[in-house]
This record gives sequence, C-alpha cells and structure tokens, in this order.
Amino acid sequence: MGMREAVEELAEEAEWQIRERKWVPSANDRTVAASVAADLCAAVGTPQSQRELPAVTRLGHLREALAAVAIALARVHGPMAWFLGAAATALTPVLRWRAVPAPHGHTFGAVSPPLRQYTEAEEAVRRLQDTLTRLATA
Repeated sequence: MGMREAVEELAEEAEWQIRERKWVPSANDRTVAASVAADLCAAVGTPQSQRELPAVTRLGHLREALAAVAIALARVHGPMAWFLGAAATALTPVLRWRAVPAPHGHTFGAVSPPLRQYTEAEEAVRRLQDTLTRLATA
C-alpha cells in the first residue's frame, strides 16, 4: 500500500470515528489539528508550485511535513496521538529517499524515488492536511 492509500484509509477512519462520536476531539485536539494543518500547508504547497521545484527541495518539504506531524505527536495523547502516529508511519518512506547523486555509491540505504512518488507523497500530505482542518472544527 502506498502513502496516498494509507493516509486515505486513516482519514476515512478518523472521519468515521468523529461522525459516529466514537472520537470526540478535545479542545486541545482541535488546536493541535489546526496547527499541524497549517504546518502541512506551509510545507507542501499547491501541486503546481511543488512540480516546479527541484527534487531536493520537494524532498525537504516532505520531510518538514513529517517533522510537523512527529512534533505534534509528542504533545498529545489518546486518539489524537494514535491518529498522528499512524500518519507519521504512513509518511516514513520519505525518510529513505535521497534527491542528490551518490558519487561513491554509499547511501545508507537511501533510494532515489521516481518523481511520481514525490507527487503521491505530496497528495498524501494534502489529504492529511484536509482531514486535520476538518478535525479542527469538529
């Protein structure tokens, strides 16, 4: 399963839990969700703006998005922590990516992904941002 599919399943589960009142986000959950959504928007802009950037910059933005999720995860507990933990897990493939050449062939296992994987990861971040924005007003 790719990042986009993993985040889609996660988002659908969160939306279902909120709709069915299995998860009633606290005021802190809503505040954290709004903050992370803003951070994700800042990290990964529009599809057009991202496509115009070099791969190394796109990768940096994706890592910033993952960092925003991980930092927020450290400040929450319960369902919000579980949600953000699953989101961070879904985005972890970007940690193995590299965007610069490896002249000596030693990359600590980092791989150079095709550009379509950057696009998929950015779409996953945008879907996560959308879910967090809705969660912030739940």
